[in-house]
Amino acid sequence: MGTDSRAAKALLARARTLHLQTGNLLNWGRLRKKCPSTHSEELHDCIQKTLNEWSSQINPDLVREFPDVLECTVSHAVEKINPDEREEMKVSESNSSSSTRSAVDMACSVLGVAQLDSVIIASPPIEDGVNLSLEHLQPYWEELENLVQSKKIVAIGTSDLDKTQLEQLYQWAQVKPNSNQVNLASCCVMPPDLTAFAKQFDIQLLTHNDPKELLSEASFQEALQESIPDIQAHEWVPLWLLRYSVIVKSRGIIKSKGYILQAKRRGS
Repeated sequence: MGTDSRAAKALLARARTLHLQTGNLLNWGRLRKKCPSTHSEELHDCIQKTLNEWSSQINPDLVREFPDVLECTVSHAVEKINPDEREEMKVSESNSSSSTRSAVDMACSVLGVAQLDSVIIASPPIEDGVNLSLEHLQPYWEELENLVQSKKIVAIGTSDLDKTQLEQLYQWAQVKPNSNQVNLASCCVMPPDLTAFAKQFDIQLLTHNDPKELLSEASFQEALQESIPDIQAHEWVPLWLLRYSVIVKSRGIIKSKGYILQAKRRGS
């Protein structure tokens, strides 16, 4: 194991929290040697390459300090939004999070903005055999509503809700969902009842092809192990993940996209 890996292993053995951000994937250049076939494959590849790049550039002073929180990033790929261009950009985030506020705050910091234009939250994890209910959604949605009221987010949306679930959320919520992502891997066309309800209440229906769980605990630990051999990867658990995109409003061109995640060491 090289010096870089030893330093990374020592830091991860002492740290409690890991913040990993890929920066703008469009700036990766040589790091992107292939085009991944799925978002899960892309994410796994991004985590692995970000860890590799970070471990090769560890400052010796960092090893002496042993910080509780490690900031792991591809420094040359980090790109904040130019304040002069902010009005021309739409900043969107798809978030799978048990701590939405933390994820939103970090996204704003990374991109250099005060507010996100749109946040779509993934359905919260539930036990196998249990149907997603309004009670499952309420605590997550209340946190999103607070962020809208504090002007950290402009619009909020949902993912993979059927007509009944979306209707229940719409009727209960103070801040109404403005969009709902539908996974076309599970249905070839939009369900007619969902389409009719969305049209009636001006809810935009979007599509995606993400798996039910974009980043599993096992997948994260595998990427960690591959990047830093001999590390106790099983000690690390991903807490939340967000995927962001910055789009030029007038042309629909993606200017920036990337991933940010937070992981914790068990027992810390």
